[in-house]
Amino acid sequence: MTQGKKAFIGRKVGLAFLAVTLMVTGTLAFAQEESVLHSFANGSDGVSPYCNLIFDAAGNLYGTTFAGGTYGGGTVFELSPISGGGWSEEILHSFGSGSDAQNPYAGVAFNAAGDIFGMTFNGGAFGYGAVFALSPKPGGGWREKVLHSFNNNGQDGFNPEAGVILDSSGNLYGTTQFGGAYGGGIVFELVNAGGSWFENILHSFDGNGKDGTDPQAGLIFDSSGNLYSTTSQGGIHGDGTVFELGRKRAGGWGEKILYSFNSKGGKGFYPTAGLTFDTAGNLYGVTGVGGAYGEGVAFELRPTVGGNWTESTLYSFGANSLNGYYPSGGLVFDSSGNLYGLANNGGAYDAGVVFELSPPMGGSWSYNVLYNFGATAEGRYPSGTLIFDAHGNLYGVTGGGGTDNFGTVFEVTP
Repeated sequence: MTQGKKAFIGRKVGLAFLAVTLMVTGTLAFAQEESVLHSFANGSDGVSPYCNLIFDAAGNLYGTTFAGGTYGGGTVFELSPISGGGWSEEILHSFGSGSDAQNPYAGVAFNAAGDIFGMTFNGGAFGYGAVFALSPKPGGGWREKVLHSFNNNGQDGFNPEAGVILDSSGNLYGTTQFGGAYGGGIVFELVNAGGSWFENILHSFDGNGKDGTDPQAGLIFDSSGNLYSTTSQGGIHGDGTVFELGRKRAGGWGEKILYSFNSKGGKGFYPTAGLTFDTAGNLYGVTGVGGAYGEGVAFELRPTVGGNWTESTLYSFGANSLNGYYPSGGLVFDSSGNLYGLANNGGAYDAGVVFELSPPMGGSWSYNVLYNFGATAEGRYPSGTLIFDAHGNLYGVTGGGGTDNFGTVFEVTP
């Protein structure tokens, strides 16, 4: 899996698309520089990171690897900047011992006390994934605790691909790709009650009618506490959805499908990544396939009067392989309103790109390739969602490449 877990999606779907004129013109830019902060190695180090990274207040980076570590079930790692240059890695936890969690796809989140939370696709008491916490120990080191083990029996979900988010009370929220009352995955909440964690299933996807199914992406909150994300399939056309979950006055949560993707008409479909808001409340994301050339799109959803949402395709990947294709992970804004993301394949060396989408100045969005992944030592096949530091530098991971071809953590500087 060192070439990126979803690099094959577009070809796997195997549909033909009508070529139409590209909405925006892609140009190649080579002024940006990439630095490999860490190359993962076989053995006790991690293997194949697919996660979103996160900073702590001191400027250290945290993430996960899907495999590797002491027991082969993946790791949680920390990278710390070294005075004078370079970064040092510390493995905070190796997954896979006994009934421990195993194989995290997604990154981690902090609470106010400095505890780390995340999910794994496999492992736990039943082997179908788990929610875990890491707490710093007095004197150094970290202690892991499995908060919830997913079970494919009954109503519970299983095999989560995404991470968790926290509300202001410290409760955790996430999705699982499968399971629930109808087998199409769930949205869940974990509530901490005196040190014990209890699961509430907020919604079970059924994939029938308008509902979505198989959510692979994480959740985001709006300012009112409503939850938003995507499902990779389901909806009116069976090609995926954008959904909202809001609290009901009488208790519980209610779901609303904001948009159903459609593989016809040159639109994107099969979204596997999460969403981001702009300051006006519009939603942005990517699909792994579809669009004018069949290899994914960047899209925008705008709320309209009456509660409906309108979709616009900002860019269709695939017109020119040098511009990258099969976008992976979500999009992130800078302070000027530009969007940044990763394409898992394509580019000058067919190993993926970092791209920028700039808002229109009276026309269409403009697309630029900021960095082309190429030489194996530099990392290949980027995954996840990029993050910024305070200086405007971008950070992310590659599932392949690096010194031993087990993936990297990288920085791209303007």
